[in-house]
Amino acid sequence: MKTLLSAVAATLVAGLLSTAAHAESLVLYTSQPNEDAQATVDAFEAANPGVEVEWVREGTTKIMAKLMAEIEAGNPVADVLLIADTVTMQRLKEGGHLLAYKSPEAAGYDAALYDADGAYYSTKMITTGIVYNTSAAMKPEGWQDLAKPEAKGLVTMPSPLTSGAALIHAETLAAIPGLGWDYYKALAENGATAAGGNGGVLKAVATGEKAYGMLVDFMAIREKAKGAPVEFVFPAEGVSAVTEPVGILKTARNVDAAKKFVDFLISEEGQKVAVKMGYIPARNGVALPEGYPARETIKVLPVDAAAAVKNSEAALKTFSGIFGTN
Repeated sequence: MKTLLSAVAATLVAGLLSTAAHAESLVLYTSQPNEDAQATVDAFEAANPGVEVEWVREGTTKIMAKLMAEIEAGNPVADVLLIADTVTMQRLKEGGHLLAYKSPEAAGYDAALYDADGAYYSTKMITTGIVYNTSAAMKPEGWQDLAKPEAKGLVTMPSPLTSGAALIHAETLAAIPGLGWDYYKALAENGATAAGGNGGVLKAVATGEKAYGMLVDFMAIREKAKGAPVEFVFPAEGVSAVTEPVGILKTARNVDAAKKFVDFLISEEGQKVAVKMGYIPARNGVALPEGYPARETIKVLPVDAAAAVKNSEAALKTFSGIFGTN
């Protein structure tokens, strides 16, 4: 009997060791908020029980500094990146750091939402529009409303020197006929302020310190749902968008697991996870979260990631010249 029990125990242990040995591991570097990162990882692991994910979370600027220091030292740890914007991913691609992977799930996407070579894929759409306090006298409908006399001294926005989304927003509007840098000059002349990140803008508008602001959509819509006295507008001229792209490092140790992660995030199932978090899905045919208008009513302005990389320093200098360095 003892011999039989020992044999059974040995078989069980061997099985467990074999399972552990065959389990895939994945290291994710992400700039998602902690709660969203955990929800993303939990959903992926549930759909891929053979893969375990270890994740590190920082803002995009800090996570990139960490990654680049590791690359310089010859020991990059991450297998896969999930960060704020395509401009940063494009820089990595141009530096030769990303693996080209043609995901079969890309068939459900507009071509503008992923890299043609498969270096990165958008996982959601986070647009920048107008937030206003419900007690404000004017109810803005478009960007030009923020430059009207009624909004004098009442407008705030995040600074591109602090926020990557704000930089992409500024570069996007600067390229639109009828807006451009002249629009930002008009805002400055009208007493608009630019400082800090999106959180500061939301707080200023929600408390009534300012009446109007440029803000990422989900922050305003979430706060409104919690009872904050704010409304969000998708301006008629269109909105800029950051798309939280995912990409695989060329130095990834676990390429198969990384490909599974990319496939999951941009699959219909993965996109529904993004919707549950309150984001606009990047994939076609997936319903938007509660509180958003119909997808076809939101005009997303184009951004050329390669051009944005090339022009970012000039854009920061121009913006700083208009608003000062905050």
